[in-house]
Amino acid sequence: MGVMRSALLWVSRNDWMRETLPRYRFMRRAVNRFMPGEQAEDALDAAGLLKANGFSTVFTRLGENVRNEAEADEVTKHYCALADDIAARRLDGHISVKLTQLGHDLDQNLSFRNLRLIIAQAEKHKNFVWIDMEGSAYTESTIKLFERIRSECSNVGLCLQSYLHRCLEDIRRLSPLNPAIRLVKGAYAEPASIAYQKKSDVDENFVRCSLEMLNWGKQHGIVPVFGTHDTRLIDKIRQEAGKVGLSKGALEFHLLYGIKRDEQSRLVREGCRVRVLISYGSYWFPWYMRRLAERPANVAFVLKNLFG
Repeated sequence: MGVMRSALLWVSRNDWMRETLPRYRFMRRAVNRFMPGEQAEDALDAAGLLKANGFSTVFTRLGENVRNEAEADEVTKHYCALADDIAARRLDGHISVKLTQLGHDLDQNLSFRNLRLIIAQAEKHKNFVWIDMEGSAYTESTIKLFERIRSECSNVGLCLQSYLHRCLEDIRRLSPLNPAIRLVKGAYAEPASIAYQKKSDVDENFVRCSLEMLNWGKQHGIVPVFGTHDTRLIDKIRQEAGKVGLSKGALEFHLLYGIKRDEQSRLVREGCRVRVLISYGSYWFPWYMRRLAERPANVAFVLKNLFG
């Protein structure tokens, strides 16, 4: 793992920096490029503008590791209301949640019940809910909960991370469920015993996992989803999709709001399915640091926008 990436991930976990740095105007200016605002209304307004340009969206309220059941209930009610708002505005916008927002640390049955409520509310509007993957301490319990809830609900998908050694086997483990899977690289600090440390190794595993997803997507009519801004990987996936006989509309790319906007527009122009992930909320600092750590070159981009 590179020095810059390690430093950014350390900053993302530092409580003092999380409390202090967001107070500074330069930090808020920096994050504005990648987040339309802290309120759901800001995200919904941004989604409306994106819809006019051919983009679908995914909404996620930033936050994790709630401390009590009351906080988990508040997050659950928020997402249920968000499902109603998305429908009222006639947006094609999925919802993406972290289990630790729903009380997973407190009681896994609590997070299951809360997630079930959100999925049920989304289902009323024929909408879809994604379960985000968090650090490796939650990987197995998140997959088990997904297996449990997928047996009851069809409008739910799971995020998996290619930097984990186990990723390919997890895809194969879940394939009998005909699952919706969003493959990402991963953005947490993990030890070499369980996660690839070199970017080239992470990318190589991303391709291996993508090929597996494309093949069962073709066999079972499932839309595989890929969350990456790496143009080389995107083009590789599209090339491999063509080889197995998948059309442009038979796979989907999820990209973050504000990042590589030209690339997002190119994909839409070329007929690809693209969803823009819009994050919002006051708990943005750890998320923002992890986004920078995914591609440390973004630090130079941020500095250029701040001082250039």
